[in-house]
Amino acid sequence: MKKKKRLLNIVLGVLTAIVMLAFSFPFIWMLLASFKTQAQIMATDQFFVFKPTGKNYSSVFGEYDFLKFVWNSFVVAAGSTLGSLLLGLPAAYAIARHRLQGLGLIILVARIIPGITFLIPWFIIFSKIGLVDSFVSLILSHMLVGLPFIIWVMISFFEGLPEEIEQAALIDGCTYNKVFTNIVLPISGPGIITASLLSFIFSWNNFMFSIILAGDKTKTLPIAVFNFLSYSEINWGALMAAACIITLPVLIIALVAQRYVVSGLASGAVKG
Repeated sequence: MKKKKRLLNIVLGVLTAIVMLAFSFPFIWMLLASFKTQAQIMATDQFFVFKPTGKNYSSVFGEYDFLKFVWNSFVVAAGSTLGSLLLGLPAAYAIARHRLQGLGLIILVARIIPGITFLIPWFIIFSKIGLVDSFVSLILSHMLVGLPFIIWVMISFFEGLPEEIEQAALIDGCTYNKVFTNIVLPISGPGIITASLLSFIFSWNNFMFSIILAGDKTKTLPIAVFNFLSYSEINWGALMAAACIITLPVLIIALVAQRYVVSGLASGAVKG
């Protein structure tokens, strides 16, 4: 029995390693290519053994002013996430406590609808009021997807919280607003962190809204990376360096908040 269990663990370990290697290979290739020249990237015999260079990163920050694009992406992602939390958390709590399943279904449908369907009307509206190439237009457009997502994630989380705690606070004289801000929100930390992180990642990587609504002042990282692709040539080294720069902040945030994400998803999946 012990031999079978040991053999099963070995097989599972090997399969896990194969899956991890398959999923991490593109990231490994991207990281290695960011330190290669164009010729080294194209050479099949220099995948692991090559002379590294930092010219790609110096080119990205020196020639393309990438710090500006990083700041623009951070402002849009943080603004859309914060705005979605301010509107989405009270909405999700009200839907969960008043059993408004119909409204929750409408929000889910709004989340399912492709974002590109909003793009043309959104562009017409913002062009009429002069908000194209502004952070306001990008933040609001990203909230079209981030807000329904946060509401839908937090509905199940709030439904899993025991109502007895809130009822006891009401008996002690707390108002509904104080119950929500002083009791419900503090114990909902894992769920809020999970929803915020996923919403932030969506906004950070969003390309569709930015390519239409952003301009020279508000260009975000995905649009800046797209500029490395031209009709005659693709600057693979700088492109991979820029991709690493985009990935690094989100990767750090995900690693730091990993335990909150796991507990938040688990709490939202179990009710009672």
